Amino acid sequence: MKAHIAVLPGDGIGPEVMAEGVRCLRALAERHGHTFTLTELPFGGAAIDLTGNPLPERTLHTCLAADAVLLGAIGGPKWSAPEAKVRPEQGLLALRRALGVYANLRPVKVHPALLGASSLKPEVLEGIDLIFVRELTGGIYFGEKRREASSATDVCTYTVEEIERIVRSAARLAQQRRRKLVSIDKANVLETSRLWREVTTRLMRAEFPDVTLEHMLVDSAAMHLIRRPRDFDVLVTENMFGDILTDEASMLAGSLGLLPSASLGEGRRGLYEPIHGSAPDIAGRGIANPYGTILSAALLLRHSLGLTAEADRLEKAVFEAISARALTPDLAGAGEAVTTQVAGDAVLNRL
Repeated sequence: MKAHIAVLPGDGIGPEVMAEGVRCLRALAERHGHTFTLTELPFGGAAIDLTGNPLPERTLHTCLAADAVLLGAIGGPKWSAPEAKVRPEQGLLALRRALGVYANLRPVKVHPALLGASSLKPEVLEGIDLIFVRELTGGIYFGEKRREASSATDVCTYTVEEIERIVRSAARLAQQRRRKLVSIDKANVLETSRLWREVTTRLMRAEFPDVTLEHMLVDSAAMHLIRRPRDFDVLVTENMFGDILTDEASMLAGSLGLLPSASLGEGRRGLYEPIHGSAPDIAGRGIANPYGTILSAALLLRHSLGLTAEADRLEKAVFEAISARALTPDLAGAGEAVTTQVAGDAVLNRL
Protein backbone atom coordinates (compact mmCIF):
# COMPACT_ATOMS: atom_id res chain seq x y z
CA MET A 1 0.00 0.00 0.00
CA LYS A 2 1.05 3.59 -0.68
CA ALA A 3 -0.16 6.25 1.75
CA HIS A 4 0.58 9.89 2.52
CA ILE A 5 0.54 10.81 6.20
CA ALA A 6 0.76 14.41 7.41
CA VAL A 7 2.84 14.56 10.59
CA LEU A 8 2.26 17.48 12.98
CA PRO A 9 4.71 17.21 15.91
CA GLY A 10 3.36 20.36 17.57
CA ASP A 11 4.71 21.75 20.84
CA GLY A 12 6.20 20.70 24.16
CA ILE A 13 6.58 16.93 24.30
CA GLY A 14 4.81 16.61 20.94
CA PRO A 15 7.99 16.18 18.86
CA GLU A 16 9.40 13.65 21.37
CA VAL A 17 6.39 11.33 21.35
CA MET A 18 5.83 11.85 17.63
CA ALA A 19 9.33 10.57 16.90
CA GLU A 20 8.39 7.21 18.43
CA GLY A 21 5.10 7.01 16.55
CA VAL A 22 6.89 7.71 13.28
CA ARG A 23 9.54 5.06 14.03
CA CYS A 24 6.80 2.48 14.50
CA LEU A 25 4.99 3.46 11.29
CA ARG A 26 8.23 3.26 9.30
CA ALA A 27 9.08 -0.13 10.81
CA LEU A 28 5.66 -1.57 9.98
CA ALA A 29 5.82 -0.18 6.45
CA GLU A 30 9.19 -1.85 5.91
CA ARG A 31 8.11 -5.18 7.36
CA HIS A 32 4.84 -5.34 5.42
CA GLY A 33 5.96 -3.86 2.13
CA HIS A 34 4.06 -0.56 2.36
CA THR A 35 5.23 2.86 1.24
CA PHE A 36 4.34 5.58 3.72
CA THR A 37 5.24 9.13 2.76
CA LEU A 38 5.41 11.11 6.01
CA THR A 39 5.43 14.90 5.63
CA GLU A 40 6.33 16.87 8.77
CA LEU A 41 4.62 20.25 9.08
CA PRO A 42 4.50 23.14 11.60
CA PHE A 43 1.34 23.39 13.67
CA GLY A 44 0.18 25.03 16.89
CA GLY A 45 2.54 27.21 18.88
CA ALA A 46 5.53 26.21 16.76
CA ALA A 47 3.67 27.45 13.69
CA ILE A 48 2.77 30.72 15.42
CA ASP A 49 6.47 31.31 16.05
CA LEU A 50 7.30 30.57 12.40
CA THR A 51 4.40 32.21 10.57
CA GLY A 52 2.14 33.97 13.06
CA ASN A 53 -0.60 31.41 12.26
CA PRO A 54 -1.24 28.18 14.24
CA LEU A 55 -2.50 26.52 11.03
CA PRO A 56 -0.41 27.80 8.09
CA GLU A 57 -1.84 27.43 4.58
CA ARG A 58 0.75 24.84 3.56
CA THR A 59 -0.01 22.74 6.63
CA LEU A 60 -3.76 22.89 5.97
CA HIS A 61 -3.46 22.07 2.25
CA THR A 62 -1.12 19.15 2.94
CA CYS A 63 -3.47 17.74 5.60
CA LEU A 64 -6.44 18.01 3.22
CA ALA A 65 -4.50 16.11 0.56
CA ALA A 66 -3.18 13.42 2.91
CA ASP A 67 -4.70 10.02 3.66
CA ALA A 68 -4.39 10.67 7.40
CA VAL A 69 -3.01 13.19 9.89
CA LEU A 70 -0.96 12.26 12.99
CA LEU A 71 -0.65 14.95 15.66
CA GLY A 72 1.60 15.12 18.73
CA ALA A 73 0.33 17.85 21.09
CA ILE A 74 0.02 21.63 21.02
CA GLY A 75 0.03 24.62 23.33
CA GLY A 76 1.99 25.87 26.28
CA PRO A 77 2.48 28.90 28.57
CA LYS A 78 4.33 30.78 25.85
CA TRP A 79 1.11 31.17 23.84
CA SER A 80 -1.57 30.93 26.55
CA ALA A 81 -1.88 34.51 27.83
CA PRO A 82 -5.61 35.32 28.22
CA GLU A 83 -5.23 38.44 26.09
CA ALA A 84 -3.48 36.61 23.24
CA LYS A 85 -5.35 37.03 19.95
CA VAL A 86 -3.68 34.03 18.29
CA ARG A 87 -3.55 30.74 20.20
CA PRO A 88 -2.49 27.18 19.25
CA GLU A 89 -5.95 25.80 20.06
CA GLN A 90 -7.48 27.97 17.35
CA GLY A 91 -5.45 26.00 14.82
CA LEU A 92 -6.71 22.70 16.18
CA LEU A 93 -10.36 23.74 16.05
CA ALA A 94 -9.87 25.06 12.51
CA LEU A 95 -8.16 21.85 11.39
CA ARG A 96 -10.91 19.66 12.80
CA ARG A 97 -13.53 21.72 11.01
CA ALA A 98 -11.60 21.78 7.72
CA LEU A 99 -11.14 18.00 7.80
CA GLY A 100 -14.80 17.48 8.69
CA VAL A 101 -13.91 15.15 11.55
CA TYR A 102 -16.93 15.31 13.83
CA ALA A 103 -16.60 11.99 15.69
CA ASN A 104 -13.81 11.68 18.24
CA LEU A 105 -13.22 8.08 19.38
CA ARG A 106 -11.37 7.61 22.66
CA PRO A 107 -10.98 3.97 23.77
CA VAL A 108 -10.13 3.19 27.40
CA LYS A 109 -8.74 -0.18 28.47
CA VAL A 110 -6.85 -1.03 31.62
CA HIS A 111 -3.70 -3.10 31.21
CA PRO A 112 -3.43 -5.81 33.89
CA ALA A 113 0.13 -4.71 34.69
CA LEU A 114 -1.11 -1.20 35.46
CA LEU A 115 -3.89 -1.95 37.92
CA GLY A 116 -1.76 -0.28 40.57
CA ALA A 117 -1.06 2.84 38.50
CA SER A 118 -4.49 4.32 39.10
CA SER A 119 -5.63 5.78 42.39
CA LEU A 120 -8.69 3.50 42.28
CA LYS A 121 -8.86 0.02 43.75
CA PRO A 122 -7.75 -2.77 41.36
CA GLU A 123 -11.07 -4.58 41.75
CA VAL A 124 -12.85 -1.52 40.32
CA LEU A 125 -10.51 -1.38 37.32
CA GLU A 126 -10.32 -5.01 36.23
CA GLY A 127 -11.99 -5.69 32.89
CA ILE A 128 -12.64 -2.07 31.84
CA ASP A 129 -13.17 -1.82 28.06
CA LEU A 130 -15.12 1.26 27.06
CA ILE A 131 -15.02 3.82 24.29
CA PHE A 132 -16.15 7.44 24.23
CA VAL A 133 -17.59 8.97 21.07
CA ARG A 134 -17.33 12.74 21.48
CA GLU A 135 -18.98 15.19 19.09
CA LEU A 136 -16.09 17.32 17.91
CA THR A 137 -17.16 20.19 15.66
CA GLY A 138 -20.20 21.71 17.39
CA GLY A 139 -21.33 22.97 20.76
CA ILE A 140 -19.92 25.72 22.93
CA TYR A 141 -16.38 25.50 21.56
CA PHE A 142 -17.59 26.53 18.10
CA GLY A 143 -20.46 28.83 19.11
CA GLU A 144 -20.55 32.61 18.94
CA LYS A 145 -18.30 34.30 21.50
CA ARG A 146 -18.73 37.83 22.86
CA ARG A 147 -16.71 39.80 25.39
CA GLU A 148 -17.75 43.10 26.92
CA ALA A 149 -16.37 45.16 29.77
CA SER A 150 -18.53 43.52 32.42
CA SER A 151 -19.66 40.26 30.81
CA ALA A 152 -18.74 37.45 28.46
CA THR A 153 -20.86 35.03 26.41
CA ASP A 154 -20.19 31.62 24.84
CA VAL A 155 -23.09 30.25 22.82
CA CYS A 156 -23.77 26.50 22.68
CA THR A 157 -25.66 25.38 19.59
CA TYR A 158 -26.49 21.95 18.16
CA THR A 159 -28.56 21.01 15.13
CA VAL A 160 -30.58 17.86 14.59
CA GLU A 161 -28.21 16.81 11.81
CA GLU A 162 -25.14 17.17 14.03
CA ILE A 163 -26.73 15.05 16.75
CA GLU A 164 -27.96 12.38 14.34
CA ARG A 165 -24.60 11.80 12.69
CA ILE A 166 -22.64 11.47 15.94
CA VAL A 167 -25.24 9.17 17.50
CA ARG A 168 -25.22 6.99 14.36
CA SER A 169 -21.44 6.71 14.61
CA ALA A 170 -21.67 5.64 18.24
CA ALA A 171 -24.53 3.21 17.63
CA ARG A 172 -22.72 1.50 14.76
CA LEU A 173 -19.72 1.09 17.03
CA ALA A 174 -21.93 -0.35 19.76
CA GLN A 175 -23.30 -2.90 17.29
CA GLN A 176 -19.74 -4.20 16.86
CA ARG A 177 -19.23 -4.44 20.62
CA ARG A 178 -21.63 -5.26 23.48
CA ARG A 179 -24.65 -3.38 22.03
CA LYS A 180 -24.89 -0.94 24.93
CA LEU A 181 -24.97 2.82 24.38
CA VAL A 182 -25.05 5.52 27.05
CA SER A 183 -25.95 9.01 25.83
CA ILE A 184 -24.73 11.75 28.17
CA ASP A 185 -26.40 15.16 28.42
CA LYS A 186 -27.71 17.77 30.87
CA ALA A 187 -31.34 17.62 29.79
CA ASN A 188 -32.65 18.77 33.15
CA VAL A 189 -31.10 22.22 32.54
CA LEU A 190 -29.95 22.81 28.95
CA GLU A 191 -32.15 23.22 25.89
CA THR A 192 -29.42 21.80 23.64
CA SER A 193 -29.39 18.69 25.83
CA ARG A 194 -33.16 18.32 25.62
CA LEU A 195 -32.87 18.37 21.83
CA TRP A 196 -29.95 15.90 22.07
CA ARG A 197 -32.03 13.48 24.14
CA GLU A 198 -35.11 13.73 21.91
CA VAL A 199 -33.15 13.17 18.70
CA THR A 200 -31.13 10.32 20.19
CA THR A 201 -34.24 8.52 21.46
CA ARG A 202 -36.03 8.82 18.13
CA LEU A 203 -33.05 7.76 16.04
CA MET A 204 -32.14 4.77 18.20
CA ARG A 205 -35.71 3.43 18.16
CA ALA A 206 -35.96 3.79 14.40
CA GLU A 207 -32.50 2.66 13.28
CA PHE A 208 -30.84 0.69 16.08
CA PRO A 209 -33.47 -1.31 17.99
CA ASP A 210 -30.82 -3.97 18.68
CA VAL A 211 -28.75 -1.55 20.80
CA THR A 212 -29.75 -0.84 24.41
CA LEU A 213 -29.90 2.92 25.02
CA GLU A 214 -29.50 4.59 28.40
CA HIS A 215 -29.65 8.35 28.98
CA MET A 216 -27.46 9.74 31.74
CA LEU A 217 -26.92 13.25 33.07
CA VAL A 218 -23.31 14.38 32.79
CA ASP A 219 -22.82 14.81 36.54
CA SER A 220 -24.14 11.32 37.16
CA ALA A 221 -21.93 9.94 34.38
CA ALA A 222 -18.88 11.55 36.00
CA MET A 223 -19.69 9.77 39.24
CA HIS A 224 -20.43 6.37 37.70
CA LEU A 225 -17.24 6.43 35.61
CA ILE A 226 -15.42 6.14 38.92
CA ARG A 227 -17.97 4.04 40.80
CA ARG A 228 -18.75 1.35 38.18
CA PRO A 229 -16.63 1.85 35.04
CA ARG A 230 -16.90 -1.80 33.95
CA ASP A 231 -20.60 -1.34 33.23
CA PHE A 232 -19.95 1.02 30.32
CA ASP A 233 -19.50 -0.04 26.70
CA VAL A 234 -19.96 2.92 24.29
CA LEU A 235 -20.65 6.44 25.57
CA VAL A 236 -21.70 9.30 23.28
CA THR A 237 -21.84 12.94 24.26
CA GLU A 238 -21.42 16.54 23.12
CA ASN A 239 -18.15 18.39 22.69
CA MET A 240 -17.42 19.98 26.06
CA PHE A 241 -18.82 17.14 28.17
CA GLY A 242 -16.73 14.69 26.15
CA ASP A 243 -13.60 16.77 26.58
CA ILE A 244 -13.95 16.72 30.36
CA LEU A 245 -15.16 13.14 30.84
CA THR A 246 -12.47 11.57 28.66
CA ASP A 247 -9.74 13.21 30.72
CA GLU A 248 -11.41 11.75 33.80
CA ALA A 249 -11.61 8.34 32.13
CA SER A 250 -7.89 8.43 31.31
CA MET A 251 -7.17 8.12 35.02
CA LEU A 252 -8.79 4.71 34.98
CA ALA A 253 -5.94 3.52 32.75
CA GLY A 254 -3.37 5.15 35.01
CA SER A 255 -2.07 8.02 32.88
CA LEU A 256 -3.11 10.54 30.24
CA GLY A 257 -0.04 9.41 28.32
CA LEU A 258 -1.55 6.02 27.53
CA LEU A 259 -4.69 6.92 25.66
CA PRO A 260 -5.05 7.44 21.91
CA SER A 261 -7.83 9.06 19.93
CA ALA A 262 -9.20 9.04 16.40
CA SER A 263 -11.21 11.91 14.93
CA LEU A 264 -13.26 10.74 11.96
CA GLY A 265 -15.73 12.15 9.45
CA GLU A 266 -17.61 10.74 6.49
CA GLY A 267 -14.56 9.56 4.53
CA ARG A 268 -11.57 7.47 5.56
CA ARG A 269 -9.22 10.35 6.30
CA GLY A 270 -8.89 11.03 10.00
CA LEU A 271 -6.95 13.03 12.57
CA TYR A 272 -5.12 10.91 15.15
CA GLU A 273 -3.59 12.15 18.39
CA PRO A 274 -2.96 11.13 22.00
CA ILE A 275 -5.38 12.77 24.38
CA HIS A 276 -2.65 14.31 26.54
CA GLY A 277 -1.41 17.87 26.25
CA SER A 278 2.01 19.29 25.45
CA ALA A 279 3.29 18.94 29.07
CA PRO A 280 5.79 21.82 28.82
CA ASP A 281 7.06 21.05 32.33
CA ILE A 282 8.73 17.85 31.12
CA ALA A 283 9.46 18.83 27.51
CA GLY A 284 13.03 18.13 26.41
CA ARG A 285 13.74 15.75 29.30
CA GLY A 286 13.13 12.54 27.33
CA ILE A 287 10.66 11.11 29.84
CA ALA A 288 7.30 11.63 28.09
CA ASN A 289 5.08 8.61 27.58
CA PRO A 290 4.97 7.72 23.84
CA TYR A 291 2.36 4.96 24.09
CA GLY A 292 -0.65 7.23 23.48
CA THR A 293 0.94 8.44 20.24
CA ILE A 294 1.96 4.94 19.14
CA LEU A 295 -1.57 3.65 19.82
CA SER A 296 -2.96 6.63 17.88
CA ALA A 297 -0.79 5.47 14.98
CA ALA A 298 -2.43 2.05 15.31
CA LEU A 299 -5.87 3.66 15.06
CA LEU A 300 -4.63 5.49 11.94
CA LEU A 301 -3.61 2.19 10.38
CA ARG A 302 -6.99 0.66 11.16
CA HIS A 303 -9.45 3.42 10.35
CA SER A 304 -7.81 5.45 7.57
CA LEU A 305 -5.60 2.90 5.83
CA GLY A 306 -7.63 -0.26 6.43
CA LEU A 307 -4.52 -2.13 7.67
CA THR A 308 -6.19 -4.09 10.46
CA ALA A 309 -3.47 -6.73 10.86
CA GLU A 310 -0.76 -4.09 11.17
CA ALA A 311 -2.86 -2.12 13.68
CA ASP A 312 -3.42 -5.25 15.76
CA ARG A 313 0.28 -6.02 15.65
CA LEU A 314 1.24 -2.55 16.85
CA GLU A 315 -1.30 -2.61 19.70
CA LYS A 316 -0.05 -6.06 20.73
CA ALA A 317 3.53 -4.77 20.76
CA VAL A 318 2.54 -1.90 23.09
CA PHE A 319 0.67 -4.34 25.35
CA GLU A 320 3.78 -6.57 25.54
CA ALA A 321 6.10 -3.62 26.18
CA ILE A 322 3.95 -2.54 29.12
CA SER A 323 3.78 -6.14 30.36
CA ALA A 324 7.60 -6.15 30.36
CA ARG A 325 7.51 -3.02 32.58
CA ALA A 326 8.95 -0.65 29.96
CA LEU A 327 7.28 2.23 31.78
CA THR A 328 7.97 5.96 31.66
CA PRO A 329 7.89 7.89 34.98
CA ASP A 330 4.15 8.62 34.80
CA LEU A 331 3.49 4.88 35.09
CA ALA A 332 6.52 3.42 36.85
CA GLY A 333 5.61 4.58 40.34
CA ALA A 334 8.33 3.45 42.74
CA GLY A 335 9.76 1.15 40.07
CA GLU A 336 12.53 1.87 37.60
CA ALA A 337 11.42 4.19 34.80
CA VAL A 338 12.58 4.23 31.18
CA THR A 339 13.02 7.09 28.74
CA THR A 340 10.70 7.96 25.87
CA GLN A 341 13.07 6.40 23.36
CA VAL A 342 13.57 3.22 25.39
CA ALA A 343 9.81 2.79 25.57
CA GLY A 344 9.71 3.18 21.78
CA ASP A 345 12.54 0.65 21.47
CA ALA A 346 10.53 -1.80 23.57
CA VAL A 347 7.65 -1.59 21.09
CA LEU A 348 9.92 -1.82 18.03
CA ASN A 349 11.70 -4.88 19.46
CA ARG A 350 8.35 -6.64 19.79
CA LEU A 351 7.28 -5.78 16.25
